[in-house]
Amino acid sequence: MLGSSSGLSPAPPLLPSVAKNSKWAIRYKRCTAKEKPVRLPSGGSKKLLCHSRFCFPLRISNNDRVRHGFAISAVLTDDPTMTTVGDGMENIGLVSIDPGLESFKDHFRYRMKRYVDQKKLIERYEGGLEEFALGYQKFGFNRDEGGIVYREWAPAAQEAQIIGDFNGWDGSNHRMEKNEFGVWSIKIPDSGGNPAIPHNSRVKFRFMHGNGVWVDRIPAWIKYATVDPASFGAPYDGVYWDPPTSERYEFKFPRPPKPNAPRIYEAHVGMSSSEPRVNSYREFADNVLPRIRANNYNTVQLMAVIEHSYYASFGYHVTNFFAVSSRSGNPEDLKYLIDKAHSLGLRVLMDVVHSHASNNVTDGLNGFDIGQGAQESYFHTGDRGYHNLWDSRLFNYANWEVLRFLLSNLRWWLEEFKFDGFRFDGVTSMLYHHHGINMAFTGDYNEYFSEATDVDAVVYLMLANYLIHNILPDATVIAEDVSGMPGLGCPVSEGGVGFDYRLAMAIPDKWIDYLKNKSDLEWSMNEISRSLTNRRYTEKCVAYAESHDQSIVGDKTLAFILMDKEMYSGMSCLTEAPPAVDRGIALHKMIHSITMALGGEGYLNFMGNEFGHPEWIDFPREGNGWSYEMCRRQWNLADMEHLRYKFMNAFDRAMNLLDEKYSFLASTKQIVSSTNEEDKVIVFERGDLVFVFNFHPEKTYDGYKVGCDLPGKYRVALDSDALEFGGHGRVGHDADHFTSPEGIPGVPETNFNNRPNSFKVLSPARTCVVYYRVEESEESHDDNDEMGVNEILAADVITEQEDVEEAASRAKVGKPHLVDVDGDGSGLSKTVNFEVEDIGDDASDD
Repeated sequence: MLGSSSGLSPAPPLLPSVAKNSKWAIRYKRCTAKEKPVRLPSGGSKKLLCHSRFCFPLRISNNDRVRHGFAISAVLTDDPTMTTVGDGMENIGLVSIDPGLESFKDHFRYRMKRYVDQKKLIERYEGGLEEFALGYQKFGFNRDEGGIVYREWAPAAQEAQIIGDFNGWDGSNHRMEKNEFGVWSIKIPDSGGNPAIPHNSRVKFRFMHGNGVWVDRIPAWIKYATVDPASFGAPYDGVYWDPPTSERYEFKFPRPPKPNAPRIYEAHVGMSSSEPRVNSYREFADNVLPRIRANNYNTVQLMAVIEHSYYASFGYHVTNFFAVSSRSGNPEDLKYLIDKAHSLGLRVLMDVVHSHASNNVTDGLNGFDIGQGAQESYFHTGDRGYHNLWDSRLFNYANWEVLRFLLSNLRWWLEEFKFDGFRFDGVTSMLYHHHGINMAFTGDYNEYFSEATDVDAVVYLMLANYLIHNILPDATVIAEDVSGMPGLGCPVSEGGVGFDYRLAMAIPDKWIDYLKNKSDLEWSMNEISRSLTNRRYTEKCVAYAESHDQSIVGDKTLAFILMDKEMYSGMSCLTEAPPAVDRGIALHKMIHSITMALGGEGYLNFMGNEFGHPEWIDFPREGNGWSYEMCRRQWNLADMEHLRYKFMNAFDRAMNLLDEKYSFLASTKQIVSSTNEEDKVIVFERGDLVFVFNFHPEKTYDGYKVGCDLPGKYRVALDSDALEFGGHGRVGHDADHFTSPEGIPGVPETNFNNRPNSFKVLSPARTCVVYYRVEESEESHDDNDEMGVNEILAADVITEQEDVEEAASRAKVGKPHLVDVDGDGSGLSKTVNFEVEDIGDDASDD
């Protein structure tokens, strides 16, 4: 990992202030820059500081500043105007928070210097980071006075043309010119007062290799790309997108304010239809967004929005970074979706992929790589530029034009489409040269700050977070990192990488391990509690019990692990629940609830898991006959009154409403007072709520003593055992629970479980009950005007329950149609496809 095929050494994690005979001193000596005269775009001659073959001018005035297309190596220099080690960096905030990082202070100083110097270079030559991130106004297709200007960075090309429908795919009359920085450009005059390239017409960039071969590529900055759906395996075409005013969507609603804590609904637009087909942005907006809002989520995280030619990649093999996925509609349709979400009070995050790019050549960014060096390419060369497990290309984050491309990409989605933030995918792969492959992170700080650290990528992420929050101060930015790198969720100003949240990725793995490998009585309350609370102080986490990762083919959702084949035959309310279903629904509610309440400062759920959607996701592919049957969401399961899926959906809605009412996710008060292994009970406080989880499969405890902070009267706020949530209704919601003082005030060791007060509750087996403290002002209200909180939640999530037999007599009941996908007769890979048919006398057998 000490070298690369480009001849440049990756930046070391420590500063060069080391012994002269050390390996770092040798590497820095090898990277020493030299001066030589080089012609500038202005036509003059100045001394430039060069590294390898790539140079940048020293101290150019604002008048001489390059406006676009300026290629620059992001290596540090001995320029006296750059920061010196230690300038304003003596006090790294991260270290004061975590003294264990003291021995890595030099690493933080080094990467802060790299960040500050890179930012200053951008300010000097581009007018600032925000101006730099307006690359989409200079590159790609843009309207200019009297014509269309097209620019493309392709320094390795020998000749270039623009081709498309507008010129009959003959570029001989539309040859482009190349400047000294590898930027090709052309201005195409209007014809008869109209743009020469019609809106929604196909275009491509044609260029010649060094060996004389011409190739056609989709422009890197293209804003829309389509494929002929009638032609199997057809390549994508770039599309010039500049709709007339009458067809351009205008946003009508402002962004909703940033919530105290995000309750995120992770969704995939394409697979959101109940029918086996690709859903559209507008259908998702009209049909799915209201469901999300009804379940009291405040944020939608959209997957697979950026164009990707391979549908089954889940959107992670991006081909066209500035284009919306055309499967679900055009750019104006996506704007409609986001505006509709904002009208409902929902913020919208994009699942952005800057960790790698599709390996596709004909329709992806990889098509611009024709074997040139890393500083003339978007990607690293050799092994460093290829991800073996993902079969994808890896960006060279030290390249000036790569920084422009990626930072501009973020600003494009924020400003053009009004996204409210991002979830960065594959951050672990970015942070380390080994990309996390075959790496088991143990928490040893040496795993995070060593030669394995990719400082180029870290600096890019710092720049990205600084940019995002400068453009949109209320943005929410989340990192998907499995390594747990310290400082990832701390502000850049404190030496962190600048993310607002990180995903708590270890939590779903723990639940899957328990469900697959341990009996209920083997579950450890201490281990569950530690797993949920194991996060860094001041670094916020988004907790989740399961996401799309647990839903894909080859894996199982929690509901499917819990209930398996019983989901095909045991979900009818017309019969008594089989033991597997009764246990499954109870634990499904408990697992999601304790994950939300104890696992982080935000919560995430993947589309359909809120009601226990059966089976897995399998995108159309050759192995399944290109079927969409398993690539959809069966919303009807949650809507049918006679099916038990409605209970899990109702509890999910109530669980979110609990946070909306009490804001416990945003509270820094989190105290676990009891993890009783014998009783299988966990008691904790989050905010001013008291949570009691009884994981015992059989034992119910009457008069169970629980500790609390504040004295007074407590009542039930949420009860997973309530009838409206598919429970047994064993807990009374009209009971008042009065506290008793414990021990000597101010002396925790004399208290009950270190809590100064306690009260007694009924704790049924496999049940979670949440209690709230009744304020004195509430007690003065007329009892007739006051409804128990659990009843308020229930009233919000479900209408008055009808008698089951009466409902059955007038309902059309769906009978599960079983399809053995695997053909092995196991019954474990069957799709639930409810066909409507009348109930006969044998309804009880369904």
